[in-house]
Amino acid sequence: MRVPPIRRPSSGRFRVRAWMVVLVATLFVLFLSARGLAGFYTDYLWFDSVGFGPTWRGLLWARFAPAAVFSLLFFVLMLLSLSVADRLAPRTRALGPEDEMLARYQQSVGPYAGRIRIAIAAVFALLAGGSVAGEWQRWILFTHAQSFGIKDPQFHQDIGFYVFRLPFLTFLFDWLFAGLIIVLIVTAIAHYLNGGIRLQTPFQRVTPQVKAHLSVILGLMALVKTAQYFLGRYELNFSGRGVVEGASKTDIAAQLPALNLLMVISIVAAGLFVWNIWRRGWVLPVIAVGLWGFVALVVGTIVPAAYQQFFVQPNELAKEKPYIARNIHATRAAFGLADIKAAQFDYHDNLTTADLKDNNQTISNGRLWDPSVIATNFQQFQSLQTYYKFNNADTDRYIVDKELRQVLISARELSSADLPSQSWVNQHVVYTHGYGAVISPANSADQVSGQPNYFLQDVPGKGKIGLDRPQVYFGENLNNYTLVGAKQAEFDYPRQGADATTRYKGAAGVGLSSWLRKAAFALRFGDQNLVISSQIQDQTKIIFRRDITERVQAAAPFLTFDGDPYPVIAKGHLVWVLDGFTTSDHYPYSQSMTARDGGAAGKSFNYIRNSVKATVDAYDGTIKYYVVDTKDPVITAYRSAFPDLFSDFSKMPQDVRSHLRYPQDLFRYQTDVYRKYHIQNPTTFFSGAGQWEVSADPSVAGSAADTGSPVTGNVPQNASSSGKRIDPLYVLSRLPGQDKEEFLILRPFVPVSNSNSQNRLSAFMVARADPGAKQRLESFEMPNGLNVAGPVQVERSINSTDAISKEFSLLNQQGSRVVLGTVQIIPVKDSLLYVQPWYVLSENGSQPAFRHAIVYYGGQAHFGASVADALAQFPQFSGSAPPSSGNANPPPPTTGSVTIDQLLQQANTAYADAQKALAAKDLATYQAKINEVGSILDRLATARAAETGTTPKPAAGSTASSSTTSTTRPSSKPGAQALGR
Repeated sequence: MRVPPIRRPSSGRFRVRAWMVVLVATLFVLFLSARGLAGFYTDYLWFDSVGFGPTWRGLLWARFAPAAVFSLLFFVLMLLSLSVADRLAPRTRALGPEDEMLARYQQSVGPYAGRIRIAIAAVFALLAGGSVAGEWQRWILFTHAQSFGIKDPQFHQDIGFYVFRLPFLTFLFDWLFAGLIIVLIVTAIAHYLNGGIRLQTPFQRVTPQVKAHLSVILGLMALVKTAQYFLGRYELNFSGRGVVEGASKTDIAAQLPALNLLMVISIVAAGLFVWNIWRRGWVLPVIAVGLWGFVALVVGTIVPAAYQQFFVQPNELAKEKPYIARNIHATRAAFGLADIKAAQFDYHDNLTTADLKDNNQTISNGRLWDPSVIATNFQQFQSLQTYYKFNNADTDRYIVDKELRQVLISARELSSADLPSQSWVNQHVVYTHGYGAVISPANSADQVSGQPNYFLQDVPGKGKIGLDRPQVYFGENLNNYTLVGAKQAEFDYPRQGADATTRYKGAAGVGLSSWLRKAAFALRFGDQNLVISSQIQDQTKIIFRRDITERVQAAAPFLTFDGDPYPVIAKGHLVWVLDGFTTSDHYPYSQSMTARDGGAAGKSFNYIRNSVKATVDAYDGTIKYYVVDTKDPVITAYRSAFPDLFSDFSKMPQDVRSHLRYPQDLFRYQTDVYRKYHIQNPTTFFSGAGQWEVSADPSVAGSAADTGSPVTGNVPQNASSSGKRIDPLYVLSRLPGQDKEEFLILRPFVPVSNSNSQNRLSAFMVARADPGAKQRLESFEMPNGLNVAGPVQVERSINSTDAISKEFSLLNQQGSRVVLGTVQIIPVKDSLLYVQPWYVLSENGSQPAFRHAIVYYGGQAHFGASVADALAQFPQFSGSAPPSSGNANPPPPTTGSVTIDQLLQQANTAYADAQKALAAKDLATYQAKINEVGSILDRLATARAAETGTTPKPAAGSTASSSTTSTTRPSSKPGAQALGR
């Protein structure tokens, strides 16, 4: 029977089908990557809209250029090696068990061998080169390297070599070594498939040509390993083997010689691999690799460990002393502590009334409100609508009535989750922005309600500080997009009759004038309404990246930003200020730290500078990066790479400059380092005897966010040495030797103690807000042998003061509870005042009301309606307190011409009002009225004493009196809880 011939498709039809397959595959890949492409395109549109188009291209090039170069390099290496493997394939070999299968393989792929080589090389090149895109930051620093002008003490290389060049060079040779391993493996497989290597044969298993080819690759690997050993010498400057980071005695005496020896061995091994080309067998290479591994194990690992154990540790101080000195010097320089001014604080408890009057501005600006507490009040009384939110409150200073006042400021931002309706139009078209801000004096509260006073409040805003453009389109925690210029007008603020609406006139946003842009943003946000909604017109723009931290981070991803942005009102505009840091983990001999909180949380670094102040306009989203530290080589490198991104500090508006402050995160990192590195003597440093610890936070038992938690004990919980540390505190104060008050940040130190038994104050550190200040960082140390109370000790003394603990007990038994604020240290002349505000929470715990300020000085604690009033309770200052400033609480009224009968009537009326408030569960009013009763009873006692000629005795529970020196018995403060910042 005749078998019909098999008809094969023509080559033309085959090509058509092949192209169809390629086209379908390409469309499928594009479909899968459509969202990524949309993100790429919309990112470009965003950068262009904020005026940073060149920065986008620079960042793209920094990712693409090294990836392209490394991919091309790997492609050439792999393709060259595979081409050589095909050329070296033997023409004939004796048949073995493996050859039949391999012969079929060669017949199948033989016609396509060239294409297969290219495909394999391309796939591996894309995989190997694509990973390099993540090294864009090292690439930028490598290609824009700067000089520090300082050399490391071991190898005498400029610090810039370690910060800018070494990280990328290390990565380069690590990548090259790994790449050669892949090339070696793939090449060996190719030789096996080509017949040059046989595993099951009684004859020659590897042909001489294959052996030569593989020997060349192994020789290259050995040379790359030589370069790794060479760079490893410099990496010793970051060793953690010794007492401190940096090259130690063992590293220099044992590890460094081992690396030098391994360099020689690797070069010899490379030579033996090349020599092996002309020799039979693999004896020499095997001997070389075996010797290499043995030396690496013994000389590179065992010998240094033995040297450390038996030579260094028995006399560790003597051996490590010079290396400890290097670490101290480098760490202080890397964290900006080299020029810190350390001074003795000549502490005395000898303040006079004249001193108080002379420091009136410092005392009158004593903070009565913690930011976390007042933010709760802002939300309760100034949000006004459910969809407005105050994320936090920030400390700043403004000139009000021609006087510098410390204030707390917060922006009234939009909370999209709390809109009256969650429709798409409401979320993205109507409710587009927050409105206005709130500013309160930090030292003032309403005397009756205990709520904040205001310099700016309500909607529309009113007060002594004006805000001409109150719309807040950019703020904190704004993660959604919004549309402006849509068909429907934007909601501005509510008012009787018809709500106020507005139309956005700012420059922010990307136009949605084409279908391509609409489709791209619809893919980016997964929202089809951006394509089909009739609200979108030709003039409609989309505003995204509204969160200010995300906004500044997107344009400058190489910077780290402080975790606490703050708003500033300058020329009637609301502007956000963010502090940008440059960091590095490659400063030789510097001790590294891993940030546990703040904007750098989780990041490890051993060099940091606050080189940039960034601003974001809350209305039009304009971003500015001002370089404030031109001496920082790292920011100089980035500025060289992105010249259009940065501006000179001199171009920052003066109205904004006057509100700059020292970054809280940076100060936290610096004080965490300085607690140990204030010691510059290596011997003392090694012993650890003079080390400090940042004071434990006496408010660790609770925080403002904890206002709704039940009280579980009578005695405040004490922080352990490993517990929460006190946060940096902004104060408006005058330092010793200064003639005016300055806006400072302060943090106290105490001796190191595992049990926190050492509560005395060792020192405190301050930083000036003005970036142009000649001396920004100062440390004030307490005199040796003098026991100056620290924050924890002060907190305990306050709690054990009779008059104060009785007040706490009284209030905690009335359905409310007492909450203590932050313990603040206020330097006054050569003394220290501790100020702690005291609040009362109603039953639901949502409205903390200020009640009194507690002042601790000279072993005594007293309280009053303000800091000045509390000082008036001290015997040495009685009747001579400095006048209150601005809206600070006035002292309780005196009896004057009011009769005793009138006072009794007032007390009865206030008591009746208190009972009515209690029945209505209005505990805030109830507490205010009870305090008023106490004040009236004090005045009544004064009046009776005047009649009888006796000494007046304060009424129990009176709010106008407090005294007694502190004792050490446990606090009788049931339910009292401390608030954090």
